[in-house]
Amino acid sequence: MKKTYKIEVDCANCAAKMETAAKKVSGVKDAVVNFMTLKMKVEFEEGADVDAVMREVLKVCRKVEQDCEIFF
Repeated sequence: MKKTYKIEVDCANCAAKMETAAKKVSGVKDAVVNFMTLKMKVEFEEGADVDAVMREVLKVCRKVEQDCEIFF
């Protein structure tokens, strides 16, 4: 399953770091962060709990940029 989320991030470098961090979260098959459109596309692994995975993605992304936001 793939979903697209609106995000708030301050710079392209942070967006790239958030993408790398999101890809490492259990349950995420792939993730792409587009700084220009302020969107994150996430492909989930089969049977993943989407809400739980996205809470973890937000947690790791906030380690990159404390005030980032993912709207899910």
